[in-house]
Amino acid sequence: MNGEAPDHLEEEKTLDPAAENVRRKMLRFMFINLGILFFALMAVMVALVYKSFGPSPSDTVTQAPPSSEMISGSILLPPSSQVVSQSLDGNRITLHIRRNGGGESILLYDLTERRVIGNFEIGWQGQ
Repeated sequence: MNGEAPDHLEEEKTLDPAAENVRRKMLRFMFINLGILFFALMAVMVALVYKSFGPSPSDTVTQAPPSSEMISGSILLPPSSQVVSQSLDGNRITLHIRRNGGGESILLYDLTERRVIGNFEIGWQGQ
């Protein structure tokens, strides 16, 4: 015991200006990154809350009938028309039709309602 204070009680020595600048830059970098991380975490939390309380998918659209049922019906097309292509999406079928006179149209049919819900004539500008 030579009368000197222990190391942990000594006052911190000031850093040289270059080391102090590096320390400040590191602190600023740390706080900016913590802020970005905080906002990213809050965005994830908001998304989770929105998903849990958000609108639920509607039950009105049936994708397919139960396996024991078979759907049958008829779609009436204009006389002497041809089906060029078709597309099925859920409970709706789209028919691309070419008529005898040369015109074309797209027919949208709802399978659950069993009715035509849209008829779109295909035309070209200038005609």
